[in-house]
Amino acid sequence: MRENTKAAAAAFQFLSRFPVKTQLEFTPELMTRSTLFYPVVGLCIGTCVWIAAWLSGFLLPPAPSAVLVLTIWVWLTGGLHLDGWMDSADALLSYRSRERMLEIMKDSRVGAMGVIACVLLLMLKATLLYSLMGQTFLMGAAVLPFLWSRFFMVYAMGKYPRARAGEGLAGMFSGVQNALLYKVGAVTLLLSAISCGLFLYAAYTVDGPPFAWSLHMGVILSAFFVIPLCIWACGKWAADRISKRLGGLTGDIYGALNEGLEAVGLLLLVILTTIMH
Repeated sequence: MRENTKAAAAAFQFLSRFPVKTQLEFTPELMTRSTLFYPVVGLCIGTCVWIAAWLSGFLLPPAPSAVLVLTIWVWLTGGLHLDGWMDSADALLSYRSRERMLEIMKDSRVGAMGVIACVLLLMLKATLLYSLMGQTFLMGAAVLPFLWSRFFMVYAMGKYPRARAGEGLAGMFSGVQNALLYKVGAVTLLLSAISCGLFLYAAYTVDGPPFAWSLHMGVILSAFFVIPLCIWACGKWAADRISKRLGGLTGDIYGALNEGLEAVGLLLLVILTTIMH
């Protein structure tokens, strides 16, 4: 099997429940190469989520539809990053020593802070989905949080030290360097442009009144520039603070950053649609 095919299969097997049946040995080298395809996985998950939102809108009111779509979203990811979010909340909100926080993240049990953080995050995501229900023309822009949150995971792997000095899951990605990071950024930008461009073309084709076309174009183009910049800024702020407290990042922190930045991206999209309407 060609190296890129193996890397793509590893990315889908690790980050999602998509049925990729290939048998792989998850070596650090393969895991590092697989990060090139993280934005592709994000695009596929985001597309499935918004197709589910569109289809469920024909059968259900917005509120139960949003909860159902969120359930599909969590299932598609296998809860991998959500687990990291909970473990990170338990550790970082304990205000213990660095060593104790790292021990808490290694513990498979979930504490009160992890449960609270999980519930609040899922409530936020559900309400954001609810706010975007029925706005099919936004689908191109709505996949951007799924793309750029996963780009930032790769950015964090390459730009921050490992808190456990090569141990744990984060140690599998120690080979992420600037050259690979630039490629991941280019892939993310290309996929973002294609997604937004396709839905701009669809809006232009379907919409009759010029005002509706210009409104859709304004939201999508604003999202194309605002969401990546804000996700990077929020992610860097969070990663800087966490790295300072832990002396680096862990695999759980990568997942927590992804979860939080997805919510940030959707929140920005809701704000943009509210302002422009």
